[in-house]
Order: sequence, then structure tokens, then C-alpha cells
Amino acid sequence: MKIVTVIGARPQFIKAATISRILLHDPDIKEILVHTGQHYDQNMSDIFFEELNIPHPDFNLEVGSASHAVQTGKMLEGIEAILLEEKPDWTLVYGDTNSTLAGALAATKLNIPLAHVEAGLRSFNRNMPEEINRIVTDRISDLLFAPTQTAMINLEKEGLLEASCLTGDVMFDSVLFYMEKILKNPDSFKINDLPQDYLLATVHRAENTDNIDNLKNLFQAFSESRQVIVLPIHPRTRKIIKNTILLPENVQIIDPVGYLQMLYLTMHAGKVLTDSGGLQKEAYFLGKQCITLRTETEWVETLHDNWNIITGTDPEKILKAIRSEVPSSSRNSSFGNGKASEAIVAKLKSQPTHPHF
Repeated sequence: MKIVTVIGARPQFIKAATISRILLHDPDIKEILVHTGQHYDQNMSDIFFEELNIPHPDFNLEVGSASHAVQTGKMLEGIEAILLEEKPDWTLVYGDTNSTLAGALAATKLNIPLAHVEAGLRSFNRNMPEEINRIVTDRISDLLFAPTQTAMINLEKEGLLEASCLTGDVMFDSVLFYMEKILKNPDSFKINDLPQDYLLATVHRAENTDNIDNLKNLFQAFSESRQVIVLPIHPRTRKIIKNTILLPENVQIIDPVGYLQMLYLTMHAGKVLTDSGGLQKEAYFLGKQCITLRTETEWVETLHDNWNIITGTDPEKILKAIRSEVPSSSRNSSFGNGKASEAIVAKLKSQPTHPHF
């Protein structure tokens, strides 16, 4: 069996690592890794392949930054050419980025079976480009790997249950696997010049970075918290902030970090503030209260007992959440048993293959 895996952004590198590690040791499967180049900065791309031990891509489209339409169009053209050359049995896509959508469309138009990892997520906010990417990809996929029961319910409501499979969350697999690596040698992941006590924040979604009022509200809340806030920052966001925001003294900006250092930072943070879906879960898995700087979350399982508090960009709500009691309850097991990757590979191998060229 031959599988073409399409990835292009940080969260996808992490998810793909868990499955690629299994595929690499399976003599019956050959994986062809396609990197679209959606994230092309060294700290947003290359470092992940190195530290996660993902084989370097067989193809790199190097599409870089552009509008949604231009970026997706370039990806479509490049992925189609690769699929025609490789003639895979399956195309595997992850998550909800433009790379996901381009890989899905290219495979479907060539009648190549398509599998979607992390299917069934819904924010029910169609102003988010990611929401459109999820809906379209799920609709045209042949296999839908749902990370949670909530995702399965969403797929059932959309008439997609027959193609759906509850596997658990590959991100949970990843955190369990790399936590062991960090705990064996924690000093190698430590970042110099950071205080012992801090909050960890990330801001990267367009709804925040492209809205000056939202950005001002976030940094107002950060400033009034009077706690040190460590902010690893995307190059694009750094440029926007430099031109629009007077940086509070208690906000310490650092360059983007790799996945293992981000896990280390999360493990040692007092709380996490983020508009990232992935970091909401990582905080939850690591027992850190999360404050979500959006008006909704796809990961409703994390909301119980205030493990995740949705504040949007309202400074008062953010400050109230920062000052709230840290939960003492245990987290639930909604994300599986840490074996999602094995379940996904087993399901793919059980499918009949058909010639389609």
C-alpha cells in the first residue's frame, strides 16, 4: 500500500509524526510525505522534522505566504502533479488548514481515496477559514477519523457516520510519547532568561492578529495581569505588533519554539492563554488551566470544571480567568487511550485497494 501524506503547518507536523512513526516500520506501507510549504520559516517548519524524527519530505512545494485563494491554488497544482506521479492507494490529510483543503480536493478530483485525520471538529463559526476547510474536507473524504465522541456526533448529524471511525486523538498520543523524552533530559529543553513563574500565551489566529481592537484588548489584559507573560510569536504577528502595539513590560516575547520546547513551556507555566486549538488540548493533557482567547472552541471536552475558560478578547473576562482558582478535579478521558495512531493505521490497512488510474 502507498500513502501520500499532505502536511504544511506546525500542528500537522506534530500529528503526522505519530502516524509516520508507525508507517515507517510497516513493511506493507510506503509513505510519501508532501510538505506544501505553508509554514516555511525554519522555526515553524524545519525544526519540527528534526526534533520529531519525521522523515524529511519527499516533496516540498514551497508555496509560502499568500491569500487563501492563491495559496490553495498553488498547492492544488503541485499536489495534483505528485498524485499523478505517485499513484497512491490513499491520500492522508490532517486538521483544517489550506494544505488540508488542497490535498483533499486534489485527491478527490483524481478519484484517489481520501482519509481525514481529526475529522468532525466544528466551531460553528463560518467566519473562520478553518471551519470551511473542515466542512469541505469531511464532506469529500472516504474515511473520517474522529478524535472524540463529540466529533462523531457532528459527523452523524451531517450524514457522514458510515465513513466515520472513532479513533481517539493523535495529539494525545504525541504528548504522551514526547513527555517521556522531555522528562528524561529536561535541561536540554529549558529556555534561558525566563522567570520561574510565568503565564504562557500564544496569539496567531487572523481574527485576533488582523483586528487591531482585539490585539489592543489582549495586550491590555496582559498588562493589567501584572504577571510575567511569555509569548512565543509567529514572525507575521511580531511584525503586526511592532507596528501597532506598545509592548507591556511584563510581556516577554520570544522567537517561535519547537514542539518539545513548547511542551516544556506548557508544563512549567502557571496557566496558558491562547487562540490555538492544539495548545488548548496540550494544556489540558498536561493539567494546565487554559484561557481561550476566542469566542468558541472546537474542543468542548476541555471546558468541564473550568479547565478551559472561553473569554474572547474581553479584558475583564481574561483578567477574571487569570485570577480564578486552578481546577482541582481530574481531566476526563474523552481523547482516547493514547493509541489513536495505531487505530488509524489498522483501519487504513483493512481497506480494499482499487486501481484508480
